[in-house]
Amino acid sequence: MAKVVSINVSAAKGVKKTSVSEASLIENCGIKGDAHAGSPVRQVSLLNIDDIRKTNLNAGDFAENISAEGIDLKNLPVGTRMRIGAAAVLEISQIGKKCHTRCTIYNEVGDCIMPKQGVFARVITGGRIAAGDEISVI
Repeated sequence: MAKVVSINVSAAKGVKKTSVSEASLIENCGIKGDAHAGSPVRQVSLLNIDDIRKTNLNAGDFAENISAEGIDLKNLPVGTRMRIGAAAVLEISQIGKKCHTRCTIYNEVGDCIMPKQGVFARVITGGRIAAGDEISVI
């Protein structure tokens, strides 16, 4: 079973995010209160917790919004929709990203796995999500 391990938010871009037990996904916006909300393409970022653990770091350290397990995120094609919890629906909008500058995370960690391992999604249907929620491809 695929599930949410951690939900992570921050008030600024390019910094580690803080884990929260639950959050609100806002349709066509992102996570309420997160610095990345409102982006047209990269509203929510996701990383596999196994990829994070390989670096000996923690959920949120790469500024991902959702740390997940049991799902091969980076191999889901753009356009794939996922339900999280009871109602929220995300659609994969981008696989990886280009890093044009060395952000705070890169400088602290010495590397960043988001460009190769991360995926980004748009919020199709908003709703409350929580750590432990099931993720299913629809």
